[in-house]
Amino acid sequence: MITDVHAHVLLPTLHAEVERREPDLVRAAAELDLRRNGAASQAVSGPMVAARIPALVDVEHRLRRMDEQGVDRQWVSASPNHFYPWAPRALATWAAREANRLVAEHVAAAPDRLVGLGLVPLQHPVETVAALDDAVLEHGLVGVEISSFAGDVELSDPRLEPFWARAAELRAVVFVHPFGCSLDERLDRFYLANTVGQPVENAVALSHLIFAGVLDRHPELRIVAAHGGGYLPTAIGRSDHAWRVRPDAQECLRAPSEYLRRMWFDTVVHDDRALRQLIEVAGAERVVLGSDYPFDMGLDDPVGFIRGAGLDEGTASGILADNAGALSARAAL
Repeated sequence: MITDVHAHVLLPTLHAEVERREPDLVRAAAELDLRRNGAASQAVSGPMVAARIPALVDVEHRLRRMDEQGVDRQWVSASPNHFYPWAPRALATWAAREANRLVAEHVAAAPDRLVGLGLVPLQHPVETVAALDDAVLEHGLVGVEISSFAGDVELSDPRLEPFWARAAELRAVVFVHPFGCSLDERLDRFYLANTVGQPVENAVALSHLIFAGVLDRHPELRIVAAHGGGYLPTAIGRSDHAWRVRPDAQECLRAPSEYLRRMWFDTVVHDDRALRQLIEVAGAERVVLGSDYPFDMGLDDPVGFIRGAGLDEGTASGILADNAGALSARAAL
């Protein structure tokens, strides 16, 4: 089963209700996005997303495109604009559970081909365990998608310890996908908020997990990093050096590079050389096919990208199918 672990769904009814409940907060969030991304990028992104709405909401459209791509199975996660990191506790908790319900409803239309990932209100750590249980136990999703940070909550935050423990206990997939960038207006032109910001956020989030010892305390975690883990795999030597020479960087038990082989990484790296380096540092068995369907920064031909990367057949087969199959099978236990 050729499996794409990075594909999105849009939830219009959820967003409409969030907007109805908190119009001022939604407006403020849109203004922040405009400042972070810049008017020129927003002028391109709006029509791009609008043109892809059928691909984001219609199951039959999704299945036809999967057939064209040669993809047998997709892991479907909410478009990151549904994270609502600014939402107060009650609204954020409701929105996460409603997203879980709607994602489950979407994948139930083609259960032999679609797998769902839910949401948790990351900015309210006390609510994350219940939302995770709701996703996995109540709605049968394989795990949840989280951002690289939310408000003042980094992935190293001690308040998330119960969440990590429960995710490990359930063997649930935790898909780390950034939404927004902490560099803000520095990246407000040339689409840098995405091209530079997303890889930065991936690298920062995974570094928080590694250096804080989260993976030491919870070795059974199933972390999947979007965008090939961003800049971290290509600069992991600097992290190892810091761990060796800086006592303030030694809360993890081993060199940071060793933890890359405890996580999984998708193939949305856009470059054969980056893909080969990711395989080298993380291990071929830790790389899984991703497309970022259906957005313009994704891979239109994710299978062709792997087939054309000059990999041996065993490595290619693992990335296309076997690795995700083993990961999801463990998560379903």
